[in-house]
Amino acid sequence: MMAPSHTTPHAHGTDVTPSATATRGRAAGLRALAAGGTVTALALSLAACGGNDLEKENAGGGGGKGSLVVGSAGFTESQILSELYSGVLSKAGYKATVKKVKNRELYAPELEKGRIDVVPEYAATMAEFLNAKKNGPKAKPVASSDADKTVAALRKLATPRGLKVLEAGKAVDQNAFAVSKDYAKKHRLKTLSDLGKSKQRVTIAAGDECETRPFCRPGLEKTYGIDVKGIDPKGVGTSQSKQAVKDGKDQLVLTTTTDATLAQFGLVLLKDDKKLQNADNIVPVVNAKDAGGKKVAEALDKLNSTLTTKDLTELNRKVDQDREKPADVAEEYLKSKGLA
Repeated sequence: MMAPSHTTPHAHGTDVTPSATATRGRAAGLRALAAGGTVTALALSLAACGGNDLEKENAGGGGGKGSLVVGSAGFTESQILSELYSGVLSKAGYKATVKKVKNRELYAPELEKGRIDVVPEYAATMAEFLNAKKNGPKAKPVASSDADKTVAALRKLATPRGLKVLEAGKAVDQNAFAVSKDYAKKHRLKTLSDLGKSKQRVTIAAGDECETRPFCRPGLEKTYGIDVKGIDPKGVGTSQSKQAVKDGKDQLVLTTTTDATLAQFGLVLLKDDKKLQNADNIVPVVNAKDAGGKKVAEALDKLNSTLTTKDLTELNRKVDQDREKPADVAEEYLKSKGLA
């Protein structure tokens, strides 16, 4: 799953690459990847899940007590974030439940209809998803490395669809590139600029889309002057990709900033110091009518101002590596931060 056709694997409307790890099976791609199936069955299964109840009980727009359905996509990080959202909303007095839906193509229409009330989203990815819906797949990108501008663009596209975009959080999950610790030490690398200046020729373990995506090979060459020999199409952040870099077969791997398994492979991220990647900050998107009130925003803002990229990476590790359940990991985190 490779990122958007614009600049990040997450950031684009419908085409993204697989996840940071084979186990998570998600990577930016899952977030934006279109999937087969129809929304009809989903609509039927969600109709009684809370969106309509909340509309009746809470027609004022999320201001009083009611039930809220939090949507979760089918990958680890989304499941964890949904459980975190559910936890803080429950503390705020809502009857919050989590509904797992395969991907954005299925849950976005349900969010607009109010059958799902809240979803954890990625600013740049969601902005480009809605941009493509409104202006077509070849629309001029609206997302950028500037988080404020990207969220503003997202709000402009979301509002006419009955959606409200809350404040973006500190946690960011966007495309990132890693090398082995030994390689970084040998060539004194801490940033992608360092790699460009080193004049080392590298092969990138990534999806084959890396060859043409602006955030990948073309961007690395143009923005950082990195000498790219070629692409080893082992996927984005997969175990095979990371193993290839660990073994020295490849020198650079495309993954994500919340990849929890880098240490297992002896890899380290190189800082995107010239901001090639889009701002994929975690941001709550809600149905404006059913969950657009102050109380919902305040509850989720408390979480967003607390959760960091490092925190989210560690929560991913607990689920993917330690095999803990997303709900348990989320509950433990919220209690440790005084949010549950």
